[in-house]
Amino acid sequence: MRAKKRLGQHFLVDENILGVIGRLAELADDDVVLEIGPGLGVLTTFLADRVAQVYAVELDTSLGPQLVERLAGRPNVELRFGDALKLDLAEAAPSATKLVANLPYNVATPLIAESLDRLPAIQLWTVMVQREVADRFFAKPSTKAYGAVSVLVQLVAERTGFHPVSPTVFRPRPNVDSALVAFRRTGLPNDFPRVKHVVEGSFAHRRKRLANSLELAGVADRRRAEDAIAAIGRAPNVRAEELAPDQFLALAELLK
Repeated sequence: MRAKKRLGQHFLVDENILGVIGRLAELADDDVVLEIGPGLGVLTTFLADRVAQVYAVELDTSLGPQLVERLAGRPNVELRFGDALKLDLAEAAPSATKLVANLPYNVATPLIAESLDRLPAIQLWTVMVQREVADRFFAKPSTKAYGAVSVLVQLVAERTGFHPVSPTVFRPRPNVDSALVAFRRTGLPNDFPRVKHVVEGSFAHRRKRLANSLELAGVADRRRAEDAIAAIGRAPNVRAEELAPDQFLALAELLK
């Protein structure tokens, strides 16, 4: 099968990495797992042989015949075709408590951000993503990698594992390094959609003052934003990338 560049496809072909995925995912025989982007089914079959149920969601219908053939004889795999960003994944993968996937590069960040609250039953994520995306998830404030997804992930989860991955495990080989990153849910803040709205608005205009970014994003007018920023003890000229995740929680509460 030829990978489709427009879908960000890089098929996992080296089975040596599967043991690392299994260890980071802490697989158990009673697990119910959601896999997004099964591709050629290398990871899917590995999971199916070790857990109770796998729900696999694939966008590319042209992979259907090969996937069906590879998964034959594994009744504990349910394959569904569709856009994971548009599907109701909670309905597509009932009872799933782990998300294990080699995520397509072009949708990895939005998929993770959406899964945090769209899939409240997921307790552990183990995902293969571009190295720079993996670095963003748990980046520290005031670093280049720190952004909206850093804040959202850190408000919901803690990192439990990290493993650099060589381009040689994929076909075609990507021009960038990848990494496996695992993180476990620690909770879900109250009114998370509101918190997400404030966080995304805060980073919508990087390098601008936070108050200006919030106003431009339509979250709050500048005066109200400045008052809220002062109330959490930050200077009027602070930028979004300088705030810690818990400060965004306080800011969202003040901007209700």
